[in-house]
Amino acid sequence: MNKIVFVEDDPEVGALIAAYLGKHDMDVIVEPRGDRAEEVIARENPDLVLLDIMLPGKDGMTLCRDLRQQWTGPIVLLTSLDSDMNHILSLEMGANDYILKTTPPAVLLARLRLHLRQRAEVSQQEPTAALKQHKALRFGSLAIDPVDRQVTLSGEQVILSTADFDLLWELATHAGQIMDRDALLKNLRGVTYDGMDRSVDVAISRLRKKLLDNATEPYRIKTVRNKGYLFAPHAWDN
Repeated sequence: MNKIVFVEDDPEVGALIAAYLGKHDMDVIVEPRGDRAEEVIARENPDLVLLDIMLPGKDGMTLCRDLRQQWTGPIVLLTSLDSDMNHILSLEMGANDYILKTTPPAVLLARLRLHLRQRAEVSQQEPTAALKQHKALRFGSLAIDPVDRQVTLSGEQVILSTADFDLLWELATHAGQIMDRDALLKNLRGVTYDGMDRSVDVAISRLRKKLLDNATEPYRIKTVRNKGYLFAPHAWDN
């Protein structure tokens, strides 16, 4: 049975979703306050965290950002705020998904199961055969250890989510090659790029920020117009 911590201050919503997910082999712990959620998550060690945005004590966006610094499991925002800006911001804060409360319960269940399945697959790869075949990669001041899944830049550890690390590893193992969005989505999520999915772009932007790339004119993870992204192997010397 999967365990989920659901941070939701509306008791009716919390009870309804907990009951529905409970019928589908998910143990849901509901916490109504954002400022108590980190303590609950540390204690319960769930498989997934489900967050509302409007919370007492600490809002869901801030909570997501703070959690991502110390917890690598999937974080899903479940909210009534239908806003592209909030959707983009949540992904930049480290969320894995942004789902509206008007989404049919069966669809919500399917998307949560997807994130749980992806986490289980990563956990079973201790490490994966592909990673075992590679030693740590080093590009100047950047070091990427696939066994411990750690990244350091100029001797300082860079905190990355599981998804961000996988994206960086995919780019770094193809250093000097252009990786298009379709290839990245297929290799990382097993889905085909539909021309609208911006999750790769958001993740690239998040990686650049954490790896101290130039936001206006990136030179470490370059954008190749109409083609994709290129990890520059010689851009990490300073």
